[in-house]
Amino acid sequence: MLLNKKEDKMGFIWYIIIGIIAGFLAGKIMRGGGFGLIINLLLGILGGVLGGWVFALFGLAASGLIGSLITSTVGAILVLWIASLFSKSK
Repeated sequence: MLLNKKEDKMGFIWYIIIGIIAGFLAGKIMRGGGFGLIINLLLGILGGVLGGWVFALFGLAASGLIGSLITSTVGAILVLWIASLFSKSK
């Protein structure tokens, strides 16, 4: 029982770490650099979780660090792109 709680905490920490990396990468990939480092990292965490969830819904769940990083980065790019649609008034 204790091991399961510990594994759950580690899984959550990995989501945060991978989301932070994904937010950083998404900010570099996005035209204009996104919203600055801190916001990119926070949106990366959100995008990482959402990306993993959406990919899993379509049966494309990633395995391993590289797969998780790819799905998280795609999710972070989408979240940054959607956020940029709402933040820019042209």
